[in-house]
Amino acid sequence: MNTEAYKIYLDGVIQRVENARISRSEHHIVKIVAVSKYSDEAEIKALYQIGQRAFGENKVQDLLAKSTNLNDLPLEWHFIGTLQKNKINQLIDADPFLFQSLDSLELAQALQQRLKIKEARMECLLQINSAKEESKSGVMPEIAADIYAQIKENCPNITLRGVMSIGAHTQDQKIIQESFETTYGIFKGLKGADICSMGMSGDFELAIRCGSNMVRLGSIIFPK
Repeated sequence: MNTEAYKIYLDGVIQRVENARISRSEHHIVKIVAVSKYSDEAEIKALYQIGQRAFGENKVQDLLAKSTNLNDLPLEWHFIGTLQKNKINQLIDADPFLFQSLDSLELAQALQQRLKIKEARMECLLQINSAKEESKSGVMPEIAADIYAQIKENCPNITLRGVMSIGAHTQDQKIIQESFETTYGIFKGLKGADICSMGMSGDFELAIRCGSNMVRLGSIIFPK
């Protein structure tokens, strides 16, 4: 697909984000993270050429490979996948702009230990399982604020920027909305938090209307 075709798709997505953003508030700002997990480096370059800068990967090895091979471009890399403890060192080496899916206190403690050894820091979001679905990672909403506080207190090499969640896996818009509202409610209660990452290709407009200021979009930006 040529650059002009990508521009048409991206412009359409940006317009939809704008409409949802304005319906929330004229002052509400939303960042688009292009999820490039099924895309190659040429496709990422094509989006870069039309202005997209933030990209998300859900496998550490892919993040490391793509960020290394595209090191000449000023890209902002996000890790959005489940992190296995044996991949922590690789993630630190990849040095993402943001690790969005920090999904437990135990993982935070393991990450802190490796960061300290490597004399490194990492900015992260706490993943919340707001829909309480067994298939999803993340902390339960009832304990999210407490876990967030514990990580801030006990993991000095981790800088928490806010929260991330995935909308409820259902066609019922009311239930999806409730899951987003749960996450946003927790976000608003966290002192100093500035990122609420909610919404993917199928539900990002609803997520923005519920307060999301970062959306993770793949299939509607990288059409096949």
